[in-house]
Amino acid sequence: MNWESKTASNVTQIKPSGIRKFFDIAAQVKDVLSLSIGEPDFAAPDKVLEAMKTSLDHKETSYTANSGMIELRESIAAYFSTHYGVDYDPKDEILVTVGVSEGLTMALLAYTEPGDEVLIPDPAYVAYPAAVEVAGGKAVFVPTYAKDDFKLTVQSLEKVVTPKTKAIVIGYPNNPTGTAMTAEELLPIAEFVKKHDLVVMADEIYCELVYGDVKFTSFAKLPDMRQRTIVFNGFSKAWAMTGMRLGYICAPREGLAPILKLHQYAIMCANTQAQFGGITALKECDEEVQEMRQEYDRRRKVIYKGLCDMGLPVFEPKGAFYIFPDIRSTGMTSSEFCEKLVQEEEVAVVPGSAFGDNGEGFVRISYAASMETIEEAIKRMARFVKKYQK
Repeated sequence: MNWESKTASNVTQIKPSGIRKFFDIAAQVKDVLSLSIGEPDFAAPDKVLEAMKTSLDHKETSYTANSGMIELRESIAAYFSTHYGVDYDPKDEILVTVGVSEGLTMALLAYTEPGDEVLIPDPAYVAYPAAVEVAGGKAVFVPTYAKDDFKLTVQSLEKVVTPKTKAIVIGYPNNPTGTAMTAEELLPIAEFVKKHDLVVMADEIYCELVYGDVKFTSFAKLPDMRQRTIVFNGFSKAWAMTGMRLGYICAPREGLAPILKLHQYAIMCANTQAQFGGITALKECDEEVQEMRQEYDRRRKVIYKGLCDMGLPVFEPKGAFYIFPDIRSTGMTSSEFCEKLVQEEEVAVVPGSAFGDNGEGFVRISYAASMETIEEAIKRMARFVKKYQK
């Protein structure tokens, strides 16, 4: 059997994850210090774990509604209204998903037809273009630049939009750059969206992780945007619940209905125990989220200072738990830098090129690692950079 000849062409055309390729290289190095994983080093809050255990003790192991437990959807609606100022009806405007990845994939499948173009800022999370291509669409990359702290601009958008453009994927705070955009900076993007009648797919998974004087604004909160925005969010980052695979979508009922149709056939429903945990997370764990955010902020400041001190150009990230230094002064490509760093100093970071062409010359460093790991990794990186910097 020639399986390659039987594989769907849109799957064959998808590039393997650049992140996974580098993980395989780093995995061969013993005792590596990893600043590469986009995953909290905290455990989920104890209250969340207890809620999940209790649900098992009560033998609550059945399917939930396709859209998720109504109590969880009501909790999401209340949380979203209180924290972000946007109201959704838990009955038919909220869908509980298996993480943001499932939600985004189902949404793109629901709204993308062959020939449709979807705009994606470059650099961006690796799953965005892959999900577009799985859905049969064309990912169109919108360059963002270090001189703008990798913020999306209307000028760049206008250069690539065409009559075939149907949607735009927006993810701020951003993975991999750590860029956050304010309401004032997002308003011109909203006007562009209205002008071209686009669907907005807003990945807001890092919304709780913003620092300094930055205030998060949901894209759906902007004028006239609720009616054309599909918001993706979840519990993986702020509540450190990555392995529980729990996310959600908020959207106008007409916009959510076709996504639910696909979700009910592909997934049935999200994990029942995770849903019980999600209810508790939203209702009882604000303090734990704040404590984790404060610790990330402390690490952010240390790693930012360390990179500046070693002479790598870098802007101060204001969201998520990533920083994106410019390593071109070493004369190496992103991949070369990362491979040599892990081989010579046993420190793992991710090539910026894994996230798009505009990530070349940069590396993604995660500070979702212990302070001890960060401080030692910075020492080793400084030694490495001094050796190669021109």
